Amino acid sequence: MNMRCAVLDDHQGVALASADWGPLADRVDVRVLREHLTDRDALVAAVEDCEILVVMRERTPVDAELLARLPRLRLLITSGMRNASIDLAACKERGVTVCGTASSSAPPTELTWALLLGLARHVPAEARALREGGPWQSTVGADLAGRTLGLVGLGKIGAKMARIGLAFGMEVTAWSPNLTEERAAEHGARLAKDKRDLFATSDFVSLHLVLSERTRGLVGEPELRAMRPSAYLVNTSRAGLVDGGALLRALREGWIAGAGLDVYETEPLPADDPLRTLPNVLALPHLGYVTEGNYGRYFGEAVEDIEAFLAGAPVRELG
Repeated sequence: MNMRCAVLDDHQGVALASADWGPLADRVDVRVLREHLTDRDALVAAVEDCEILVVMRERTPVDAELLARLPRLRLLITSGMRNASIDLAACKERGVTVCGTASSSAPPTELTWALLLGLARHVPAEARALREGGPWQSTVGADLAGRTLGLVGLGKIGAKMARIGLAFGMEVTAWSPNLTEERAAEHGARLAKDKRDLFATSDFVSLHLVLSERTRGLVGEPELRAMRPSAYLVNTSRAGLVDGGALLRALREGWIAGAGLDVYETEPLPADDPLRTLPNVLALPHLGYVTEGNYGRYFGEAVEDIEAFLAGAPVRELG
């Protein structure tokens, strides 16, 4: 009997077309789940017969309780090589092999700039007015050249952000808990004196840190109040970096001009969430990683991971 594999959260229905699953055809039966299953009982019912699961990074928590309800599971594959929502120790204890895939930092960088530019030039409002027969030119855009881009985090994505900011003629400042002046200078950025200095002096603040216990809630009321009323916050990293309640107050009360968001504490974002309707929010449904190239990497290497596991020589193991 063939092993069974479920691919979770294939919202666009493209997982099977994004890679050649043919090499597995005579050994593995693959099915896809397009809807995100937040109800754990429903999730278990959908995949409890599977030996293999392919999950999108940090979308479906795989903890000890879920693993206990999936006794057939033998191989868990995540997009990317890091997934904080997988309990690696529990997987090891239950004999579940966990493997990852490559993931490019270019797509989230590009999407961050789409949000930043959309905010600066009021693209959604102007496009909507043009489509609906509204006023011809109703906003005045913010310049990028000569303005300050503040980067919270200067890793792979932050470094790319810095180079693009410089190309737009922006001044770039950066801060993170362990960032040095030398490291910042390598990427053409000025090291901010401290976190508050970065928020107070930037026209656009973009977040690019890994979420951890140390960075959760890193951006709270003090940081948001330090920002200029004309400044924008962009978060394509992780929602937990920002105090959600403080951000809502900042947007509603005009502490900042607006926010560009691609990540949320609950995904999909609930239909009644105010972030869906606030006029100074440009929000996208977590599209940072969603490109043809990245999907080709994710699912192409998922096939390789399964082949290697079946051959008894797992590759790209995590933990």
